[in-house]
Amino acid sequence: MPDFKNRDKDQDRDFKLREEELILKVTKEIVVKFIEIGKLTPTSFEEVFELVYRTVASAKSRHGG
Repeated sequence: MPDFKNRDKDQDRDFKLREEELILKVTKEIVVKFIEIGKLTPTSFEEVFELVYRTVASAKSRHGG
């Protein structure tokens, strides 16, 4: 007999991992663009990355998940 509960948990975990990966990729692209245009310095990298990450994750939650 198939174990549907475990399969569903695995699918949920995989989905969440893919979402997290997508949020990180989008955040990275935005931060890289800030670096390219000179709007981000090494001293502000951590703060800006965190802010962009939270903004992307929040937008994802509001508009798709």
